[in-house]
Amino acid sequence: MSEAARIDDPATGDPEAKRKVVNRLKRAQGQLAAVISAVEEDASCRDVVHQLAAVSKALDRAGFLVISTALRECLTDPDGDMAPEELEKLFLSLA
Repeated sequence: MSEAARIDDPATGDPEAKRKVVNRLKRAQGQLAAVISAVEEDASCRDVVHQLAAVSKALDRAGFLVISTALRECLTDPDGDMAPEELEKLFLSLA
């Protein structure tokens, strides 16, 4: 991971944002485990799709939180390593 992409850089990062991202990713991990179990146990299509939607939403929220943290850092340190164009590309990759 590049220096510009760090979430918890002591000089500019946000440890609270890192905690939130990790929590969201752990939630997604648990939801993915539930999807796998549901498929293995021949759960209904409806149940599997609901679980998949939850996993997708949790991952999206984690990604947007990472990008919003980078945007805040970019605003506070405009001379940082990450160009606005790169942030825009990252944001659009999640859309």
